[in-house]
Amino acid sequence: MRFITIILFVLLSININAQQVKVLERESNLPIENVTIYNDSNDSYVYTNNDGIADLSVFKNSDILSFNHLSYIEYEILKRELGVIEFVVYLTRNAEMLDEIVLSASKGEEKRSRIAEQVAITSKEEIKRLAPQTSADLLANLPGVRVQKSQFGGGSPVLRGMEANRVLLVVDGVRMNNAIYRMGHLQNVITVSPNIIERTEVIFGPSSVVYGSDALGGVVHYYTKTPKISNKKEVNTSLFSRFSSVNSEFTTEGNIELRNKKWASFTSVSHSSFGDLKMGKNRNHGFDDWGKVFEYSNNSNTYYSENPVVNSNNEIEKNTGYNQLDILQKLAIPLSEKSDLMFNFQYSESSNINRFDRLTEYSDGALKFAEWYYGPQKRLLVSSQLKINPNKKWLENGTITAAFQNIKESRIQRKFTSLERSYRNENVDVFSLNGDFFVPLTKGNNRILSYGFETTYNKVNSNSYGKTLDVYNNTIVGFTEDDFIVQSRYPDGGSSYTSLASYINYRQDINKKTTLNTGLRVINTILKATWLDDTFITLPDFDISLNNAAVTATLGFAYKPSENWQLNSVISSGFRSPNIDDVGKIREKSGNVTVPNINLKPEYAYNFETSVLKYFNNRKFHTGLNIYYTLLNNYITRDYFEVNNSPTIMYDGEEGTVVANVNKNNAYIVGTTFSFRGNINNIWHSKGSLTYTKGKTYDTKLPLSSIPPLFGNLEIGFEKERFQANLNWKFNAKKRLQDYNLIEGIDNVEQTPYNSIADSYYGNPKWNAFGINSNYKLNNSFTIFLNLDNIFDTHYKEFASSISAPGRNVSLTLLLKV
Repeated sequence: MRFITIILFVLLSININAQQVKVLERESNLPIENVTIYNDSNDSYVYTNNDGIADLSVFKNSDILSFNHLSYIEYEILKRELGVIEFVVYLTRNAEMLDEIVLSASKGEEKRSRIAEQVAITSKEEIKRLAPQTSADLLANLPGVRVQKSQFGGGSPVLRGMEANRVLLVVDGVRMNNAIYRMGHLQNVITVSPNIIERTEVIFGPSSVVYGSDALGGVVHYYTKTPKISNKKEVNTSLFSRFSSVNSEFTTEGNIELRNKKWASFTSVSHSSFGDLKMGKNRNHGFDDWGKVFEYSNNSNTYYSENPVVNSNNEIEKNTGYNQLDILQKLAIPLSEKSDLMFNFQYSESSNINRFDRLTEYSDGALKFAEWYYGPQKRLLVSSQLKINPNKKWLENGTITAAFQNIKESRIQRKFTSLERSYRNENVDVFSLNGDFFVPLTKGNNRILSYGFETTYNKVNSNSYGKTLDVYNNTIVGFTEDDFIVQSRYPDGGSSYTSLASYINYRQDINKKTTLNTGLRVINTILKATWLDDTFITLPDFDISLNNAAVTATLGFAYKPSENWQLNSVISSGFRSPNIDDVGKIREKSGNVTVPNINLKPEYAYNFETSVLKYFNNRKFHTGLNIYYTLLNNYITRDYFEVNNSPTIMYDGEEGTVVANVNKNNAYIVGTTFSFRGNINNIWHSKGSLTYTKGKTYDTKLPLSSIPPLFGNLEIGFEKERFQANLNWKFNAKKRLQDYNLIEGIDNVEQTPYNSIADSYYGNPKWNAFGINSNYKLNNSFTIFLNLDNIFDTHYKEFASSISAPGRNVSLTLLLKV
C-alpha cells in the first residue's frame, strides 16, 4: 500500500507539472511572452507570461493546441503528446510574408495573401530596435513614407504625394482626424508616443470604403499595447529608458500589466525631454551656411529682449527642445464567452513647442518674431470597445467602438520691437460611434461579408485676444489693463462638423488562385459655422451650412498563379469633404494671408494600381513592385483670392496678399514603390525600398505640392542567438526648383539654399545617411540597445522641412522586464 501511495503521488505530481508549458524561441532559447494558446474548438485560450509560461489546465488531453504569435510560425500539437516531465515548446521566427496577418485593411484579421492593397507593417520588436524619438520618426522608416518637419516637435507623414488632411490617422480603431486638420503640414502624429505602440500599419491609396473621408493618400493605423486575460493572477512590469546624444534626449517609459481571469489592466506612463537639436557638420551639398542658425530669440513667457542673441554654435538649432508626457490605461473585461469589453484611456501633453521655421523667418533683413510657439498640445481619448461573437448567420463577430476626444491647441506670437502678444486658442470635442461586423458565408471563411457604420460629431471653439506686455528691466511683470482685438483662426461664433456613413464589403476566394474584394460606402457630411467679429474681414454670409454626400467604391483582385507569385490590382475611389480648416481658417505665412472661402466643394480621387510579389528562398524572402495612378477631381488647392474686393488685407499690423482654398478641375499623381524584405539565410536578413512620385495639374500645368523626390532605403542585418545588428542607408534625390509649387507655399522653397548669382532658390539637395542599430539580450529580463545614426554627420533637410535633420547621434536604450 505504501508503494502504491508513492507511485500515485509521483504520477499526480507529474500531472500537475504537465499543466504548465514553457514556450521558447528556437535559436536563442529565450522565453516568448504573449503567445496565444487555444484549442481546436476555439472555446478556450491562454497566454504565456514574461517567462514564456502558460497554464494548460483549462484544456483536455484530447485537445489539439495551437501556439500562435505574429512573429513566429504557428505550431500545433495534441496536448497529451506534449510530454510528461519536460513540457517545452519551441517556436521558429516567421519569415513567410504571404501569411502575415493584416488588421487594418478590412478592420479585421486577414491574411496578406488575400489583400490587394499596398500595406506596410512595423511590429513591436522593430519599434524597439529602431528606437524612434517620436512616432513621426517611426513612420519615416516605413517604405513609401516621407515625413516633413516645421519644428522638431512635429512630423507630417506624406503618402503617395498627399499629407495632412488627405491622410487619415487612426488609433485603436478611432479616427484622429478632426474638423481642424489642415492642408499643408500637420504635426498631430506625435501625440501618439512610439513607446506605447504595439503595431503600426499603413494602407496606401484611397481607403474611403472602409475608413471614410480623408483617406485619399492612405491610412496610418496605430495599435497601442493591450492587456491579456489569464487564468491565474499575474503581474508583468517593464521599464524602458533611452539617452540620445544629438539633442540630449532622456525618455523613460514604465508600465505594469495585471492579468486575472475576470479582468486585465495595462498602465503605461512615458515622459520625454528633448534639448536643442544639433545638425550635421559634413556639407556634401556645397552650401556652407544653409540651415545654420546665426542668431536666435531668447525671449520667453517671463523674459523680454529687444534684440536677437548671437548663437555661439550656429550648428545648434536653438528653440527646438520640448517635453512630452504620454499616459495609456487599458482595461479588458470578458463579459461572457461571446463578448469582451475594452476601456481605453489615452492622454498626451507637450510643453510649449517653438515654431522653428517662424522663429528663423527674416523680414527686412532682421528676425521677424521674438515669440512664436504652440502652447501645450493636449490630446485626450476615452473609448470603450465591445467585441461580440454571437455566431449567428447574419453576424458571426463584430466590434462596436464609442469614443470621446478632446484636443486643445494654441498659437502665441509676438514680433521683435513689439510689446503686443497675440493668443489664438482652439478647443475641439469629438464624439464618435462606429461598428464593424463580419459574416463568413462559408465554413472555410473563403467568402466573407463585412458591413458597418460610422458617425462623428466635431464641436470647434476658437477664440483669440491680444495682451500688451508690462516690462521692467527685461522681466515681464504682467500685462497692461486693456486687451486688443486679434483675428481668431477659426469662426469665433463656433462651428461643427458631422459625418454619417455606412459601408458594405465582400471578400471571396473565387478559386485557389484568385481572391476578389469589393466594397461600397455612402457618406454624408454637414458643416456649420458662425462668425461674429468683422473687424478685419467681412464675409458674404456670417452663418453657413454645407451639406455634402458621396458614394465611394473599391474593386480589387489578388491573383496567385503559383506558390511564389502574387499579382494584385485595385480600382478605388476616395472622397474628402471640406472641413472647418478648409473653409474657415484665417492665418498668415510669408506675407500671404489665408482667408475663408465658404463656397468650397468636396474633392475626389480615382485610383488604379497594380502590383506584383515574388517569393524566394522557400518563401523566406520577397520582392514587390507597386505602380499606381491617381486622378484628383475638383481638387482643393491654395490660390490667390480677393476679400472685400481687394487682393490685399491688413493682418497683425501688416499688409498681406490674400489667398484661399479653392477648387480646381483635375490633377494627377503617379508613382511606384519597389521593395524587398526577408531572410537571406539563417543569420543574415535584408530589406529595402525605392519610391518615385510625380504630381501635376491638368488644368494649370503646375506641379502639385507635397510631391517628394525619389527616395529609398536599404538595410542589411545580422542575427544570431541573442545578438542583432543592422546597417541601414537612407537616401533622397534632388528636388529641382521647377518641380516646386510656388503658389501654395506648402513646399517651403524658401527653406532650400539660395543662389545669389542666379537670384533664385536651388531646390532641395540630394542626401545620403548611414546608421547602425544593435541590441543584445543579456537574458529574458534585460536588453541593451545601442544605435548610431547619421554616422558621417551629414547635413541635410528632408524635402519641405524647415529644420535640418539630426547630425551624428548615439542613443543607448535599456529595457528591463520583470
